[in-house]
Amino acid sequence: MEENHNHHHHHAHVHEVKSLNGIFILSIALNAAFVIVEAAVGFLENSLSLLSDAGHNLGDVFSLLLVLAAFKLAAVHPSKRFTYGLKKSTVLISLLNAIILLVAVGAIILESIHKFREPAQVDGIAVSWTAFVGIIINGATALLLMRGQKGDINVRGAFLHMAADTLVSVGVVISGVAITLTGCNTIDPIVSLVIAAVILVSTWKLLSESLRLSLDGTPEGIDPEHVIAKMEGCAHVVNVHHLHIWAMSTTANALTAHVVIDDLGAMEQAKAGIKAALMAEGIAHSTLEMETADCHCADHDTQYGG
Repeated sequence: MEENHNHHHHHAHVHEVKSLNGIFILSIALNAAFVIVEAAVGFLENSLSLLSDAGHNLGDVFSLLLVLAAFKLAAVHPSKRFTYGLKKSTVLISLLNAIILLVAVGAIILESIHKFREPAQVDGIAVSWTAFVGIIINGATALLLMRGQKGDINVRGAFLHMAADTLVSVGVVISGVAITLTGCNTIDPIVSLVIAAVILVSTWKLLSESLRLSLDGTPEGIDPEHVIAKMEGCAHVVNVHHLHIWAMSTTANALTAHVVIDDLGAMEQAKAGIKAALMAEGIAHSTLEMETADCHCADHDTQYGG
């Protein structure tokens, strides 16, 4: 029964990954085409807000490509050298994506300061129409990614970037209209700084979570105290200690723990109950060391739980 459940879960996951692959390929094609158009108009019309947005969108195209690469790496089978396969690379890719966005923010801020010192003439109408196309492209991409972003921080990162880009494009449209009505070209670098702030805010959570997972921290949404309570609520379990929870990838979590039980004869029953409880908490991979109350634990490392 458990084997059939795992097979069904694996089949569903493979189908979901294939579906996401198609969505990402379409998103990459749409955004790459828009980057070319936006950059061309930005150069022709001396619009920093368009160029900065195009640069950020180019970073998003690269990020989408990295997420595609992450899907491929996560599917690599375990080997002698990498006994977990290359699943952990998905966490490193989410960290790399966050760093790329921070670099983009720095570049936009520097160029905005330069534009304040030397304002350039900007065609507000051309800027507005180009950014309006961006609203459609980025908004459509965000909608495509919305469903898959709940279970993978890489997909969530891509979704947040696209959603932020949609808002940024709205800001650029407003900038173009304001420049057309007022003739004030300094509005352009001001909007660029707002763009930088939006990117920074949307990136910060991705950066902090990626760093935590890279250091084998407890994944977001999992409370160790709650996990221990669930495990200790299972039949024959007396106590849980030496608990460790970490992310094997951006979609799979693992746990190791020492479990004190009241009857070694009921070990398999206790183990099955614990694994079912952990599965419900989003922890699909668990390694349990079963002990009795009079067993002296040989591990003396810093422990959590117990």
